[in-house]
Amino acid sequence: MKEEGYGSGSLLLSFLLGGVVGAGLALLIAPQSGSETRRRIKELADEIKDKTNEYVSEAREKVISVVDDGKGYYEEKKTLVKSAIEAGKEAYDKEKEKYAKS
Repeated sequence: MKEEGYGSGSLLLSFLLGGVVGAGLALLIAPQSGSETRRRIKELADEIKDKTNEYVSEAREKVISVVDDGKGYYEEKKTLVKSAIEAGKEAYDKEKEKYAKS
């Protein structure tokens, strides 16, 4: 049976979303003028936008790093497989010649 958990990205996104909802409710419930509420909401939205952009940028860097690592691994294994195929062909040709001479 396979257990499935939540990835760090989904947990972080859930945390941010919970913070946004909580902050939004706090701003709407708090007793203050409409212009002050709008200003605070705008500040909160700008902060969330900045944090989201930062998170997306970090995630993009991680994905690029993993893809680059994967390409390197693929190229390494591809070279090994080619070498093994060539060695196999050479061994086959030697055996074929050996039996042809017999």
